[in-house]
Amino acid sequence: MTPAVPATPTAPASVSFPALGTTASLLVADPGAMTAARRVLDDELAAVDAACSRFRSDSELSRVNAAAGAAVHVSALFAEALDVALHAAQVTAGVVDPTVGSAVRALGYDITFAALRPQDLGPLHVAGPSAGWRAVDWDPAARRLRLPPGVLLDLGATAKALAADRAADRAAEVTGCGVLVNLGGDLSVAGDPPPGGWRIALADDHAAPGTAARPTVSITEGGIATSGTSVRTWAREGRRVHHIVDPATGDNPTPVWRTVSVAAFSCVAANTASTEAVVLGDRALDRLRRAGLPARLIRMDGTVERVCGWPEDTVQENTAAKSSSRGAR
Repeated sequence: MTPAVPATPTAPASVSFPALGTTASLLVADPGAMTAARRVLDDELAAVDAACSRFRSDSELSRVNAAAGAAVHVSALFAEALDVALHAAQVTAGVVDPTVGSAVRALGYDITFAALRPQDLGPLHVAGPSAGWRAVDWDPAARRLRLPPGVLLDLGATAKALAADRAADRAAEVTGCGVLVNLGGDLSVAGDPPPGGWRIALADDHAAPGTAARPTVSITEGGIATSGTSVRTWAREGRRVHHIVDPATGDNPTPVWRTVSVAAFSCVAANTASTEAVVLGDRALDRLRRAGLPARLIRMDGTVERVCGWPEDTVQENTAAKSSSRGAR
């Protein structure tokens, strides 16, 4: 009898396309599962956009913000996104807070980044400290929400990460194979990974060509999120402005980190920690160590800091996916 020859592992299949103002990438360990996995991802992206987009007048978030001062009933998906945002605010002591909507708008980010033109922006305005997550009147059992007058929610810091987690989990369940979802630097994996895990290339900008010279890491579960201040930027009155806001001031935080990548048990947890790190500056190192989260932080001068076992940089060809800071909101 001729002995059986082990089958050669099939390379994961991948597809990338524009979504949520950034690039969505989907990888599946079984190429035959791509159609079903893509359908799941498309459904999740459409749902989260309809629920949480700041840039759609017909989104549920726009309706909630327009009703500030009055109680509104929200959908199950919006309730989940709000719960995630409020939890992020709680665990970060308000450093990552959903009540920064007015501050983000004041800095000029009140339309999609693709449509934002510096010549259309008025004078730079800083809104001042945000109301804070405790000001949100939220009854999760009844799904009833009331915002104080003048308070605007912005779920951008966590909603995209939640979409990545939801899509990866559901696609893995539907297809029965390993799945990776990357939404502009918010990356989640579920199911059985390919041999050696999913290889991730790290970059400031996912849209930059080539991955051969980029450091890579491998993950088999959970998520990685990268937040940064070097790509999604615009100029106002001679000053460079970006999308990450310190709720304590309503302004961009003091520039310390160009890019922060964090690995955690979920993309939401990783995104919360990476955004918090950008706001905290040098204090982020001790905070990440206390939380036990592996992280790679790049200072404005290019110096790299690593904590909690994040590996030394290695470069590998044919990287499976790219994680970047672009599209963080």
